Amino acid sequence: MNTRKPIAKRRQCSYCADAQINHFFSFLGNFFGTPFDDHVSRTAHRAPKFLKNFVDWLSVSLLQVLAFLKIAKFSGNIEKVKTFRSRVIWEEAKRRGIKMEQVILFGRPLDYYRALRSPARPAGELGEVGRAHWIYFESLPIPPESLDMRRNWDDKFILKGEFDKGGIPVPRHLKFPLFYSQKNLEEIFSKLEKPVIVKPKVGSRGRHTITNINSLQKFREGIAIVRQISPYLVVEEHLLGDVCRATLVNGMLAGFYRGQTPSVVGDGKSTIGELIKEKDKNRPERVEKIRVGEELYGHLARSGYQIGDILPEGKSITLSYHFGRLFGGTTREMIDELHPSFFPIFEKAAQTVDLAVVGFDSIIPDPTEPANGQKWGIIECNTLPFIDLHYDALEGKPRNIAGMIWDLWN
Repeated sequence: MNTRKPIAKRRQCSYCADAQINHFFSFLGNFFGTPFDDHVSRTAHRAPKFLKNFVDWLSVSLLQVLAFLKIAKFSGNIEKVKTFRSRVIWEEAKRRGIKMEQVILFGRPLDYYRALRSPARPAGELGEVGRAHWIYFESLPIPPESLDMRRNWDDKFILKGEFDKGGIPVPRHLKFPLFYSQKNLEEIFSKLEKPVIVKPKVGSRGRHTITNINSLQKFREGIAIVRQISPYLVVEEHLLGDVCRATLVNGMLAGFYRGQTPSVVGDGKSTIGELIKEKDKNRPERVEKIRVGEELYGHLARSGYQIGDILPEGKSITLSYHFGRLFGGTTREMIDELHPSFFPIFEKAAQTVDLAVVGFDSIIPDPTEPANGQKWGIIECNTLPFIDLHYDALEGKPRNIAGMIWDLWN
């Protein structure tokens, strides 16, 4: 692959990690949007087809008017691509001879594109193929009829409730009230097995997710951190294991990516800070340094340690909730090693949300062992998944998921 590799970004908030957002506008958007998102999804799902087509036509027409007025333009320069997810799509389009362009609005590249495609000729049919036309899409070229969500699956509470009904493994979870008292706080904390996690009800990429909470005081602190970006929270049981991404295309498991969080093992003599420095010196070339900051200090404190403590010999501790090489961890594409018992479970999950392209994040102790022999669960759904994860793992064979997505148009 010629894919340009992601690099660690400069951060202002350690809890946002590599996906910085404006806290104020995020809180405001969640406050007003989250209560209505599911109702909007349900209403849009039930809307007649002609109305959906009209809305699509209207948005494309507006874009064309902006281009005519020179406010927007279409660029064929792949180097301006907004995300690596979109880049692998563009590279695959070039291999297939599909012309692809990016929308530039007010001189700024957007993660919105168009591609010129010819309708496929039905099998056995002779004669000229239909006229080529532009398709417009955000990052991934998913056919419009496959983007229609009957629920807001990005809402973690809604997703887990639906999966619970279908017997799909999820951690035990509770929705946190918008307004609460000290008594509410204690009741909620007492209902789940410890440790617990608090996270935004809607959100992705682990932003302001606080893990490994064992005390009421740390629970309060975690809530305060999550509420910097969202007033709506979910509290759930903390599952032990690695973060795994299962990406499905057209109902079939297309890739399985395993990310491990950065960790150190004690030698009985060195402090945690010294172990981190030693690990950084010996890290593989493509692995970034472990990020030392507020998020790491809080993560250690919830495990009962400080960075200056000497770690007992043989004791292993994680240093962050965030996983992968950009945070000092490891990654592996391992669909060929995944135990067969996981396949039908993830495929059932894809059937439940009824999306042509979807990613599920889960916590699994050992993906090579049978699913029913270990405690694991799906923790969230990604309706526009970062498929580039499956191309850029430190280990394992890359999966051409971009090709599978383009095949949806055949």
